[in-house]
Amino acid sequence: MGETYNGGVPLVEAVRSGFVESVHRGSVVVLDADGAVLASAGDVRAPVFPRSSNKPMQAIGMIRSGLRLDDPADLAVVCASHYGEDHHLARIEALLRTTGLDESALRCPPDLPLSDDARDAVLRAGGSASRLRMNCSGKHVGMLLTCQAAGWPVAGYWQPDHPLQQRITATVEEFTGESAAAVGVDGCGAPVLAVSLTGLAGAYLRLVSAEEGSAARAVADAMRAHPLMVAGTDGDDTRLMTGIPGLLAKSGAEGVVAVALPGVGAVAIKIDDGAARARMPVLVSALRRLSVHGAALDAPVLDILAESVLSGGGEPVGSVRARW
Repeated sequence: MGETYNGGVPLVEAVRSGFVESVHRGSVVVLDADGAVLASAGDVRAPVFPRSSNKPMQAIGMIRSGLRLDDPADLAVVCASHYGEDHHLARIEALLRTTGLDESALRCPPDLPLSDDARDAVLRAGGSASRLRMNCSGKHVGMLLTCQAAGWPVAGYWQPDHPLQQRITATVEEFTGESAAAVGVDGCGAPVLAVSLTGLAGAYLRLVSAEEGSAARAVADAMRAHPLMVAGTDGDDTRLMTGIPGLLAKSGAEGVVAVALPGVGAVAIKIDDGAARARMPVLVSALRRLSVHGAALDAPVLDILAESVLSGGGEPVGSVRARW
């Protein structure tokens, strides 16, 4: 694996009134069901920070360390970049109560919900940013619960040398088949590990191919059974997993997304400028390259996500679309 990400190629263009006004560069890898590279563009061997696309592997590390959750929806919200909607907060608050701690124990910073509607509702009610409303709060509550189950100190649970984070690092390296090239601080304050897009796609393929009863299978099944918990109303990950049965999907900040479908293949994407709007057009293009292997990939949701509309004067005047 290379030491430096060398950047991608033009993958997405924004076309306004027939004129290309912006281009997003990035990298993408498509693996077949056996893990072989079926297609790629850009630098797919050098490390990138997958950001929240690492969350399923972090959750596996938690389960292996002793985390036990009776309801798969709770596990899904531990893996989530949730939108801060009422159903998310109710579940996370209930989990936090079982720790006997309050939200000051969470390392994630105060934030408002990702959902526009949920954020507006908080502000109209005179509310403000909180640690529980931060989109990674489910993961952090899961980390607290794991520390308590394992008998590890809760203090400093986010530090890279904490036993929890060491176990998570080992899990990420196991599933990606790579040593972490770098350890950074994610937006939520927890460690983020750099791996290649090829390693990330391979990890997701291992997740959906895992044996029944394994921690990996529990995570994949929970996310797919409760896609609304993983993102939120109209969230890309939620729509993908709802619209394509069996698909596992998890987006990350700075233009990352990884998906896999058992028996079909996996995809991992990094958009160089971090633009979230560029992820779905590339992902749809990548999944359609796998469509010869799986009829499920003819799902209507792909037509919806293939392009996003550009407006002018309140009217549609163009779109953001893949050019790869």
